[in-house]
Amino acid sequence: MIARLSESVRKNIWSVIFGAIFLIVLTAFCAFINYSLVIPFFILFLAIHLKNCQQGTYKSLLNLGLLLTLILFTAHIISQYTAWSDFYVPVASIAMLTMLLFNDLNLSFLMGLASSVLVSIFLHGDFGMMITFFLGSLVGAYMVHGARARDQLMSAGLFVSVIHIICLGLLNPNLSLFMDQEFNRNYLYPLAANGFISALLVIATLKIFEQLFHVLTNFSLLEIADSNRPILKRMALEAPGTWQHSLTVSQLSESAADAIGANALLTRAGAYYHDIGKLAKSEYFTENQMLMDNKHDYIEPSMSRLVILNHVKEGIELARKNKLHPIIIDFIPQHHGTSLIYYFYQKALEGAEEGESISEENFRYPGPKPQTREAAIILLADSVEGAMRSLDDPTPIKIEETVKKIVNNKFIDGQLDECNLTLKEIDRISSTFIRILSAMYHARIKYPEKKDGNISRKPTEKGSAQFSPDPQNRKSGPSS
Repeated sequence: MIARLSESVRKNIWSVIFGAIFLIVLTAFCAFINYSLVIPFFILFLAIHLKNCQQGTYKSLLNLGLLLTLILFTAHIISQYTAWSDFYVPVASIAMLTMLLFNDLNLSFLMGLASSVLVSIFLHGDFGMMITFFLGSLVGAYMVHGARARDQLMSAGLFVSVIHIICLGLLNPNLSLFMDQEFNRNYLYPLAANGFISALLVIATLKIFEQLFHVLTNFSLLEIADSNRPILKRMALEAPGTWQHSLTVSQLSESAADAIGANALLTRAGAYYHDIGKLAKSEYFTENQMLMDNKHDYIEPSMSRLVILNHVKEGIELARKNKLHPIIIDFIPQHHGTSLIYYFYQKALEGAEEGESISEENFRYPGPKPQTREAAIILLADSVEGAMRSLDDPTPIKIEETVKKIVNNKFIDGQLDECNLTLKEIDRISSTFIRILSAMYHARIKYPEKKDGNISRKPTEKGSAQFSPDPQNRKSGPSS
């Protein structure tokens, strides 16, 4: 019966089944070792709250439940099988991992609170233990937000330790306690080391959780966006025009993503790979036809359509062959959506015989339409960048008109219907494109030509500035 349902429904059903099994096992475990049964009850209501607040799918709830279970298991091992202080339990690592894996401050706040409460109950701790762990978790989550370097994780660990020590001092204002070696061994030293232990644990396990949860963190995205990866080096050599196009699209997309608060690093990585399918027949794409004729001039529009459409299929196959993450692969079909291949559609109409019907649907990409803001940004940037190459004189006014026209056409064509971009965000994206493209295509000062040893100058209009060949007299020079 389950096999007949859609894939998404099946995944949800299996997630619910696994979630129920998980709660049953956790309840049995708590009952067996005499821990409070409020722990699985707490986790159940946390899952219900997150689901009702639309903070995640059933799969993500299972992932979060696994993180909480692991920290409880760690607390159990430390308290029952070691002579270590309970304050060595790296509770802050859960909030830090949640921030890095899910990039959500609200979710990190809830996970920091939940892990602190559950560990305190697990260890029969008091309010002081709970609030110390919670504040350390909160600081750790904030410190790793948007982290792109591993030294930021160690800095986060330092701040967690500092907050722990501050909390210890505020909860125990009697300074004479800090002169007691027993107090320091049980509280001060463990809390001072706790932040660094949490950071090291995050560094050691982050890649494992990325693979397990099928997510991409900034660290993996930086690796994916490395231009020395074999597939990108191959593109630079075999399809240099496409590679330069991808670089420009990535610059436009990353800046636009920053402007609206989307994932800029993910957008940049997706832009690098969105056209890798052109490697299969790079000579059929105009950006790579630098020293050759346009091959489409010698084939029928229907064949041109197949070549152009096929670069999406080839891109997906090439991406899978190179073991790219599914999130990156999604950019390849979505960056065109179901857009019309307008040039060859018009060419087919012009060459059609009398009475022959040309279907517009046959000249549209198969889709799907962009499902995320990042994919929608790349769709717009890809179209805008291509249009800029067709402008004979890209003045700021022409650039602005072209960008607004293309973005408006994509909106009217319904290509942005399935992503959650707002009209305000679309306007910001357009403004960002205009600003960057105007800077790219800015006017340059023309060097004067020499004739018979003399510098010839074109007559200037009355009131205009004279160009001086002396660099010392120039207010501005030519751009490099």
